[in-house]
Amino acid sequence: MSHALDEYCGSTFWNASFLDRPDPDLPVCVERTVLVWVPLGFLWLCSPWHLTTLFRKKPPKTPFSKLYICKQVLAGLLFLTAIAGLLFTLAEDYGPSSNSSAKKIPAVLYANPVLFATSWVLVLLLQEAVRRRERAVDSGSLFLFWMLKVICEIFPFQTMLREAIQQVLMLSTLWYISNDFFSLFFLLLKLSFLFSHLQNPEAGAAYLSRITFNWFNWMVINGYKRPLVQEDMWELNEKEATSYISQEFEKIMNHELRKACSRLEKQQKKKNNSRLKSDPDQNGMTKGISQDVLVMEEIGDKHKNKNKKEKKKDDSNYPKSWLVPAVIKTFKWVLIESAVFKLIQDLLSFVNPQLLKVMISFTQDKSIYDWQGYLYAVLLLVVAVLQSLFLQQYFQRCFVLGMKVRTGIMAAVYKKALVVSNDARKESTVGETVNLISADAQRFNDVTNYIHLLWSCPLQIIISIVFLWVELGPAVLAGLLVMIFMVPINGLLASKSKALQINHMKLKDKRMKIMTEILNGIKILKLYAWESSFEAQLQGIREKELKVMRNLAYLSSCSTFIFACAPALVSLATFAVFVSVSPDNVLDAEKAFTSISLFNILRFPLAMLPMLISSLVQTVVSKKRLEKFLGGEDLDTMTVQHDDSYSNVTLDINPGHLVAVVGAVGSGKSSLISALLGEMHSLSGSINVKGSVAYVPQQAWIQNATLKDNILFGSELNEQKLQRVVEACALEPDLELLPGGVQTEIGEKGINLSGGQKQRVSLARAVYSSADVYLLDDPLSAVDSHVGKHLFERVIGPEGLLKDKTRILVTHGISFLPYMDEIIVVVDGIVSEVGSYSSLRASKGAFSEFLDMYAKEESNRSDAQKDSAADAEQVDVVPESQDPQADSPPEDMVSVTLKRESSLRHSQRHAQSPSPLPTALTLPNQFPTFHQVKFSVYLHYLRAMGWWHASTFVMTYLLQNVAFIGQNLWLSDWTNDSETYTNRTYPADIRDMRIGVFGALGVAQGFLVFLGTLILANGAIRASRSLHTCLLFNILRVPMLFFDTTPSGRVVNRFAKDIFTVDEMIPMSLRSWVLCLLGVVGTLFVICLTTPLFTAIVVPLAVVYYFVQRFYVATSRQLRRLDSVSRSPIYSHFGETVLGLSVIRAYGHQERFLERNKITIDDNLKSVYPWIVSNRWLAIRLEFLGNLVVFFSALFAVLSRDTLDSGLVGLSISYALNVTQTLNWFVRMTSELETNIVAVERVSEYTEIPNEAAWITEKRPSADWPSMGRVRFEDYKVRYRPELDLVLHGITCDIESSEKIGIVGRTGAGKSSLTNCLFRIIEAAEGRILIDGVDIAILGLHDLRSKTDHHSSGDNGLKSIWFHMQDPVLFSGSLDEEIWKVLELAHLKDYVGSLAAGLQHEVSEGGENLSLGQRQLLCLARALLRKSKILILDEATAAVDLETDGLIQGTIRREFAHCTVLTIAHRLHTILDSSRVFLGTLRQTFINLVPKLSPVAAISLDAEKALHMVKCGH
Repeated sequence: MSHALDEYCGSTFWNASFLDRPDPDLPVCVERTVLVWVPLGFLWLCSPWHLTTLFRKKPPKTPFSKLYICKQVLAGLLFLTAIAGLLFTLAEDYGPSSNSSAKKIPAVLYANPVLFATSWVLVLLLQEAVRRRERAVDSGSLFLFWMLKVICEIFPFQTMLREAIQQVLMLSTLWYISNDFFSLFFLLLKLSFLFSHLQNPEAGAAYLSRITFNWFNWMVINGYKRPLVQEDMWELNEKEATSYISQEFEKIMNHELRKACSRLEKQQKKKNNSRLKSDPDQNGMTKGISQDVLVMEEIGDKHKNKNKKEKKKDDSNYPKSWLVPAVIKTFKWVLIESAVFKLIQDLLSFVNPQLLKVMISFTQDKSIYDWQGYLYAVLLLVVAVLQSLFLQQYFQRCFVLGMKVRTGIMAAVYKKALVVSNDARKESTVGETVNLISADAQRFNDVTNYIHLLWSCPLQIIISIVFLWVELGPAVLAGLLVMIFMVPINGLLASKSKALQINHMKLKDKRMKIMTEILNGIKILKLYAWESSFEAQLQGIREKELKVMRNLAYLSSCSTFIFACAPALVSLATFAVFVSVSPDNVLDAEKAFTSISLFNILRFPLAMLPMLISSLVQTVVSKKRLEKFLGGEDLDTMTVQHDDSYSNVTLDINPGHLVAVVGAVGSGKSSLISALLGEMHSLSGSINVKGSVAYVPQQAWIQNATLKDNILFGSELNEQKLQRVVEACALEPDLELLPGGVQTEIGEKGINLSGGQKQRVSLARAVYSSADVYLLDDPLSAVDSHVGKHLFERVIGPEGLLKDKTRILVTHGISFLPYMDEIIVVVDGIVSEVGSYSSLRASKGAFSEFLDMYAKEESNRSDAQKDSAADAEQVDVVPESQDPQADSPPEDMVSVTLKRESSLRHSQRHAQSPSPLPTALTLPNQFPTFHQVKFSVYLHYLRAMGWWHASTFVMTYLLQNVAFIGQNLWLSDWTNDSETYTNRTYPADIRDMRIGVFGALGVAQGFLVFLGTLILANGAIRASRSLHTCLLFNILRVPMLFFDTTPSGRVVNRFAKDIFTVDEMIPMSLRSWVLCLLGVVGTLFVICLTTPLFTAIVVPLAVVYYFVQRFYVATSRQLRRLDSVSRSPIYSHFGETVLGLSVIRAYGHQERFLERNKITIDDNLKSVYPWIVSNRWLAIRLEFLGNLVVFFSALFAVLSRDTLDSGLVGLSISYALNVTQTLNWFVRMTSELETNIVAVERVSEYTEIPNEAAWITEKRPSADWPSMGRVRFEDYKVRYRPELDLVLHGITCDIESSEKIGIVGRTGAGKSSLTNCLFRIIEAAEGRILIDGVDIAILGLHDLRSKTDHHSSGDNGLKSIWFHMQDPVLFSGSLDEEIWKVLELAHLKDYVGSLAAGLQHEVSEGGENLSLGQRQLLCLARALLRKSKILILDEATAAVDLETDGLIQGTIRREFAHCTVLTIAHRLHTILDSSRVFLGTLRQTFINLVPKLSPVAAISLDAEKALHMVKCGH
């Protein structure tokens, strides 16, 4: 072979003497063969893939780009150069000047030009193929070919230059020059040209830009210059968009799900065959039993175990093990690609220790030529750069894969939520369903990022052990045993830690539950002066939490101690055994530092594997939850048909008819509507609905969009039609009040609308849709009586907008029934009667009983049908302002007004802006533009920690770093013994001393880390206690105004997320940051110590590093902010969809909502994807800096080889190899610390809010104050805030002792404001209030509030409050009897007596396991127990039925006869017993006290007329 090549080249192919000299060179034959064949071979190997594109695809119609023309021209020139080279060779060989006797030119000079010419033609074709590929800018394979070509041309170029210097330039030399020139130029063009793309620079980035993430520079620079906004985010690539991902995922998911369902069916068939015939019946009973058990659980815990078994049985009945295969099959190519990158990177990581080994031997053996040292230094750099490139490509693909998996799952869950059956839906709450896309999808995302470590970690461990065995032989087993021994210790610590963690979570949940209740019922707390007791209760729980946190921190310190000692102990055990086994075993630098490099590689997989396994275990739980939900039963779309043919009709409603559905509460009226919508599970029979359907639910569902969008609901805009609908639905007066009119943005769950307004918007949506059939589920119950009449007359009734449509109206308003074409009476879920009003009255059936029930209540009313109906309507209409909402506790008018006002101000700002589309947030933005955190915030945290803790912790870690450096310097010195004791026996005492000091320094490191972590833990707990105490102290003392204008969620966030960050994240970030900083400083110190030349490089590297770090931190922080801002709408839109599912399905808008969800997820991905890229952008730059540190430390070691010993070279380079990771972590930790410290800023911001007046002042009232209960207002004026108008305009009046005062007036008249003033919830602007002659302004708030009693419809049966009252100490002896007595007076005795736990019955959060009426009665009992002299009733019976209302009124008359009672009422009969009535007008000015209303007048007139006449008479 060699002889043939010698002949082919006309010279020697290979001779070792070429390299065995100080200035090495390659033989000319190698340059003309191997160095030509390698790049061209690579080109020809890659060409088939490109050529298939060329022949398959037609050329695009777009014109040739300038870049393409340049490339083709240059390739053409290279082709001409090759032809010219061939001609020159022919001329030289056969030309007239040639000597026939001379030796002929070798074949290689003919073959190479032909080979090149053919290759350049191929390049022309390949470049055309690239142009034909969609969205391709250039080709990676062509780029690599040009790079290989230039590298291979270096050696011929060098040879040619040497010849040129020695002799006259030959023609062949000219060919080489031109060839080199064009190759180099081509590469430079490829490097320098960056193609920009408007929508997404990545799509138009060149290959080099893609692998180094240079295309991302614009975003980084922009993020550094100014805050990034959503508009700065680039459009997503098609394959990263939600629609593409969800389409691909769903296709495979559905296939896998079908397979899983068939497997489940087979399993069930097998089970059924093996059971007795009666088993199916038992299965049918299972659900019934489990539901009964759930009900009985409220009474007692008898059947707990049974219930668990039943639930387990139920839980297993769904298709399993299909989600993971679906994910793998959907994204298999990305998984394979990333696996290849990971494998290459893992193998490359083992090359560096081998290069370190040869580098050390180079410094030991002075006979080796210098060029070999330089070659090793360059190889270290090349391997490190390749490793960085492969690692970052692997990470990029894994993180994008994680993002895609999360997106696919989120889209699938959303789509499933739109079609899921009601039975499946009831199995999980809205919160749990939202958790599927927030927590569970995120968990899949996190696991996917590191999934390849499952095979990579074992591979790395095996290769490391093999290499270590080669170095140290069996001694490596000692180190391995130490590592294995540490696994169970870490496992034990982890299990202990897990138990503490669960305890910690329980305490945190308990604290947050109470905190949420405090915030939801803050008004009650302030009115009853209960803040101190709740503060003590919360602080007690917090102390327990901090105690658990301290124990966790101590466990963590033990874990850290083991982790810190591990490397030292492993290397100590290995080296000690190695030198002890045989006196011939001397530890030299080669063995020691190669082994340490391998141990460092080994540490990563050993640390990561347990973490990955625990993460996988958590993901299995998420997998089960997702499989259960996604495999759940779909809604049967065939339940409701839309054809004209039907027979055997049970209930028939004719087109265009107005039909009422009436019946008692819980009789099944809403269920009938749900059945017509197809929302109910059909057991038998069918439903036929002709035409389209519009639905108005009982509880209005409002979207977080503009009022206009809520009404249009996806329909096309018709201004005239919209105006008609708005007018008919009585929305015009509301639009005048709203700043943006129809463009006003409505907050989440309609926060800035009252209950009645929401219901009217919901009705307007239905009217605008122009459907054929209208299903109206009691829309008139939430509006005032006059508004109800207006809506009936203008919209629903015989003369309304919908007069020609089919209308089915569920109603409690008797006044509307005479106008109905038909009335359906529902009793216990059965349609008992159908007919007209008159026929049903005459039949004396269920309908007649229904009417008589109301007639008894109103026996004094006129017998005239219309009058009686109108009056009956007045009785049980809950006014808009008091509309109890299921999603939040009712509030008084002041809170509602201020919350709406806060929301409206925000809407106004958007209404004034030119942008036609409002933003998604209703309330003022809680994500301020991120500024750089001030240094004072860090100082604030360190002060909270205590300066002693902070300084000692840093000092201890510094000493640990000194011990680490000392240990490595000692090892370096130890390895020099191999040269000192060459050919001599190694003394045992020196050996033992070496091992002893090395071990002692290792243990010292562990001890110092342990001590530092303990000090930090104690300091962090001190800071947590201090910050939480200050926050809680201040929040309980801020004025009510703050809670009225700040969403409770924002305050909860301070106590939840921010305190969690202060408790757990900041100490971790601070510790890592200090460790990384000391690690970087230590590394640079050691390299500078060993190779002083390196100091020249440190400053420029540090400058570059600083700028890269600052650019990254600024951009990364803002991308994280945009991610969290754009993530919230996904969850809120999903929650909104789940709540309004029946409405969306009724209107048939599923597709529109699916598209909206995709857009919302895409908006989030637009900031998630750049954040992923920003991490890669940073990593590749920092790793390149780290690689330069490695290169320069090796280079300077080569330059200083004569003055350096091999131990120091090994130390310097092994340190440098570790610096890359440390540098990367240091930037990450800086960014994380800066992000986390914002929590301290947010917490301290809430500790600086001005407080309300002092709770207790020097001026204290007497013990029996108020003894009389006299109240006097003197020119009393009040406003909500200094800049706002007056709410009460100078009230002057006297209320005598034991007088009963009724307070009436329209919504917003200032009724609640008046009572709030008595408790100084709002402070006076002018004037004063005297109670028994004492000016309340000079009293402490607690003295005032604890002496006065308040009972409102906003009082919730707060769990904590009832707990507080049921303290065992309170319930001893006679007080227990007194409680039963007040329960009897409040008509709750029977209910409490029926409960298994009696007085100890646990009331759930917000009193959710009590009805609204029972909550009211509970609060009445509380008032009875307090025996206050002044009682204020704020619509105290708004949520109870008429009969209970009467009983309560009797109790108040009897038990509070000696008290001064002020009653705010919306039902006239509530204030019939008042001695005088206080009347407020709509101008917020209270008219003075008027005489008591005559009962006759009150009964005969409706509320509006009565009040108007009284006002005129006055």
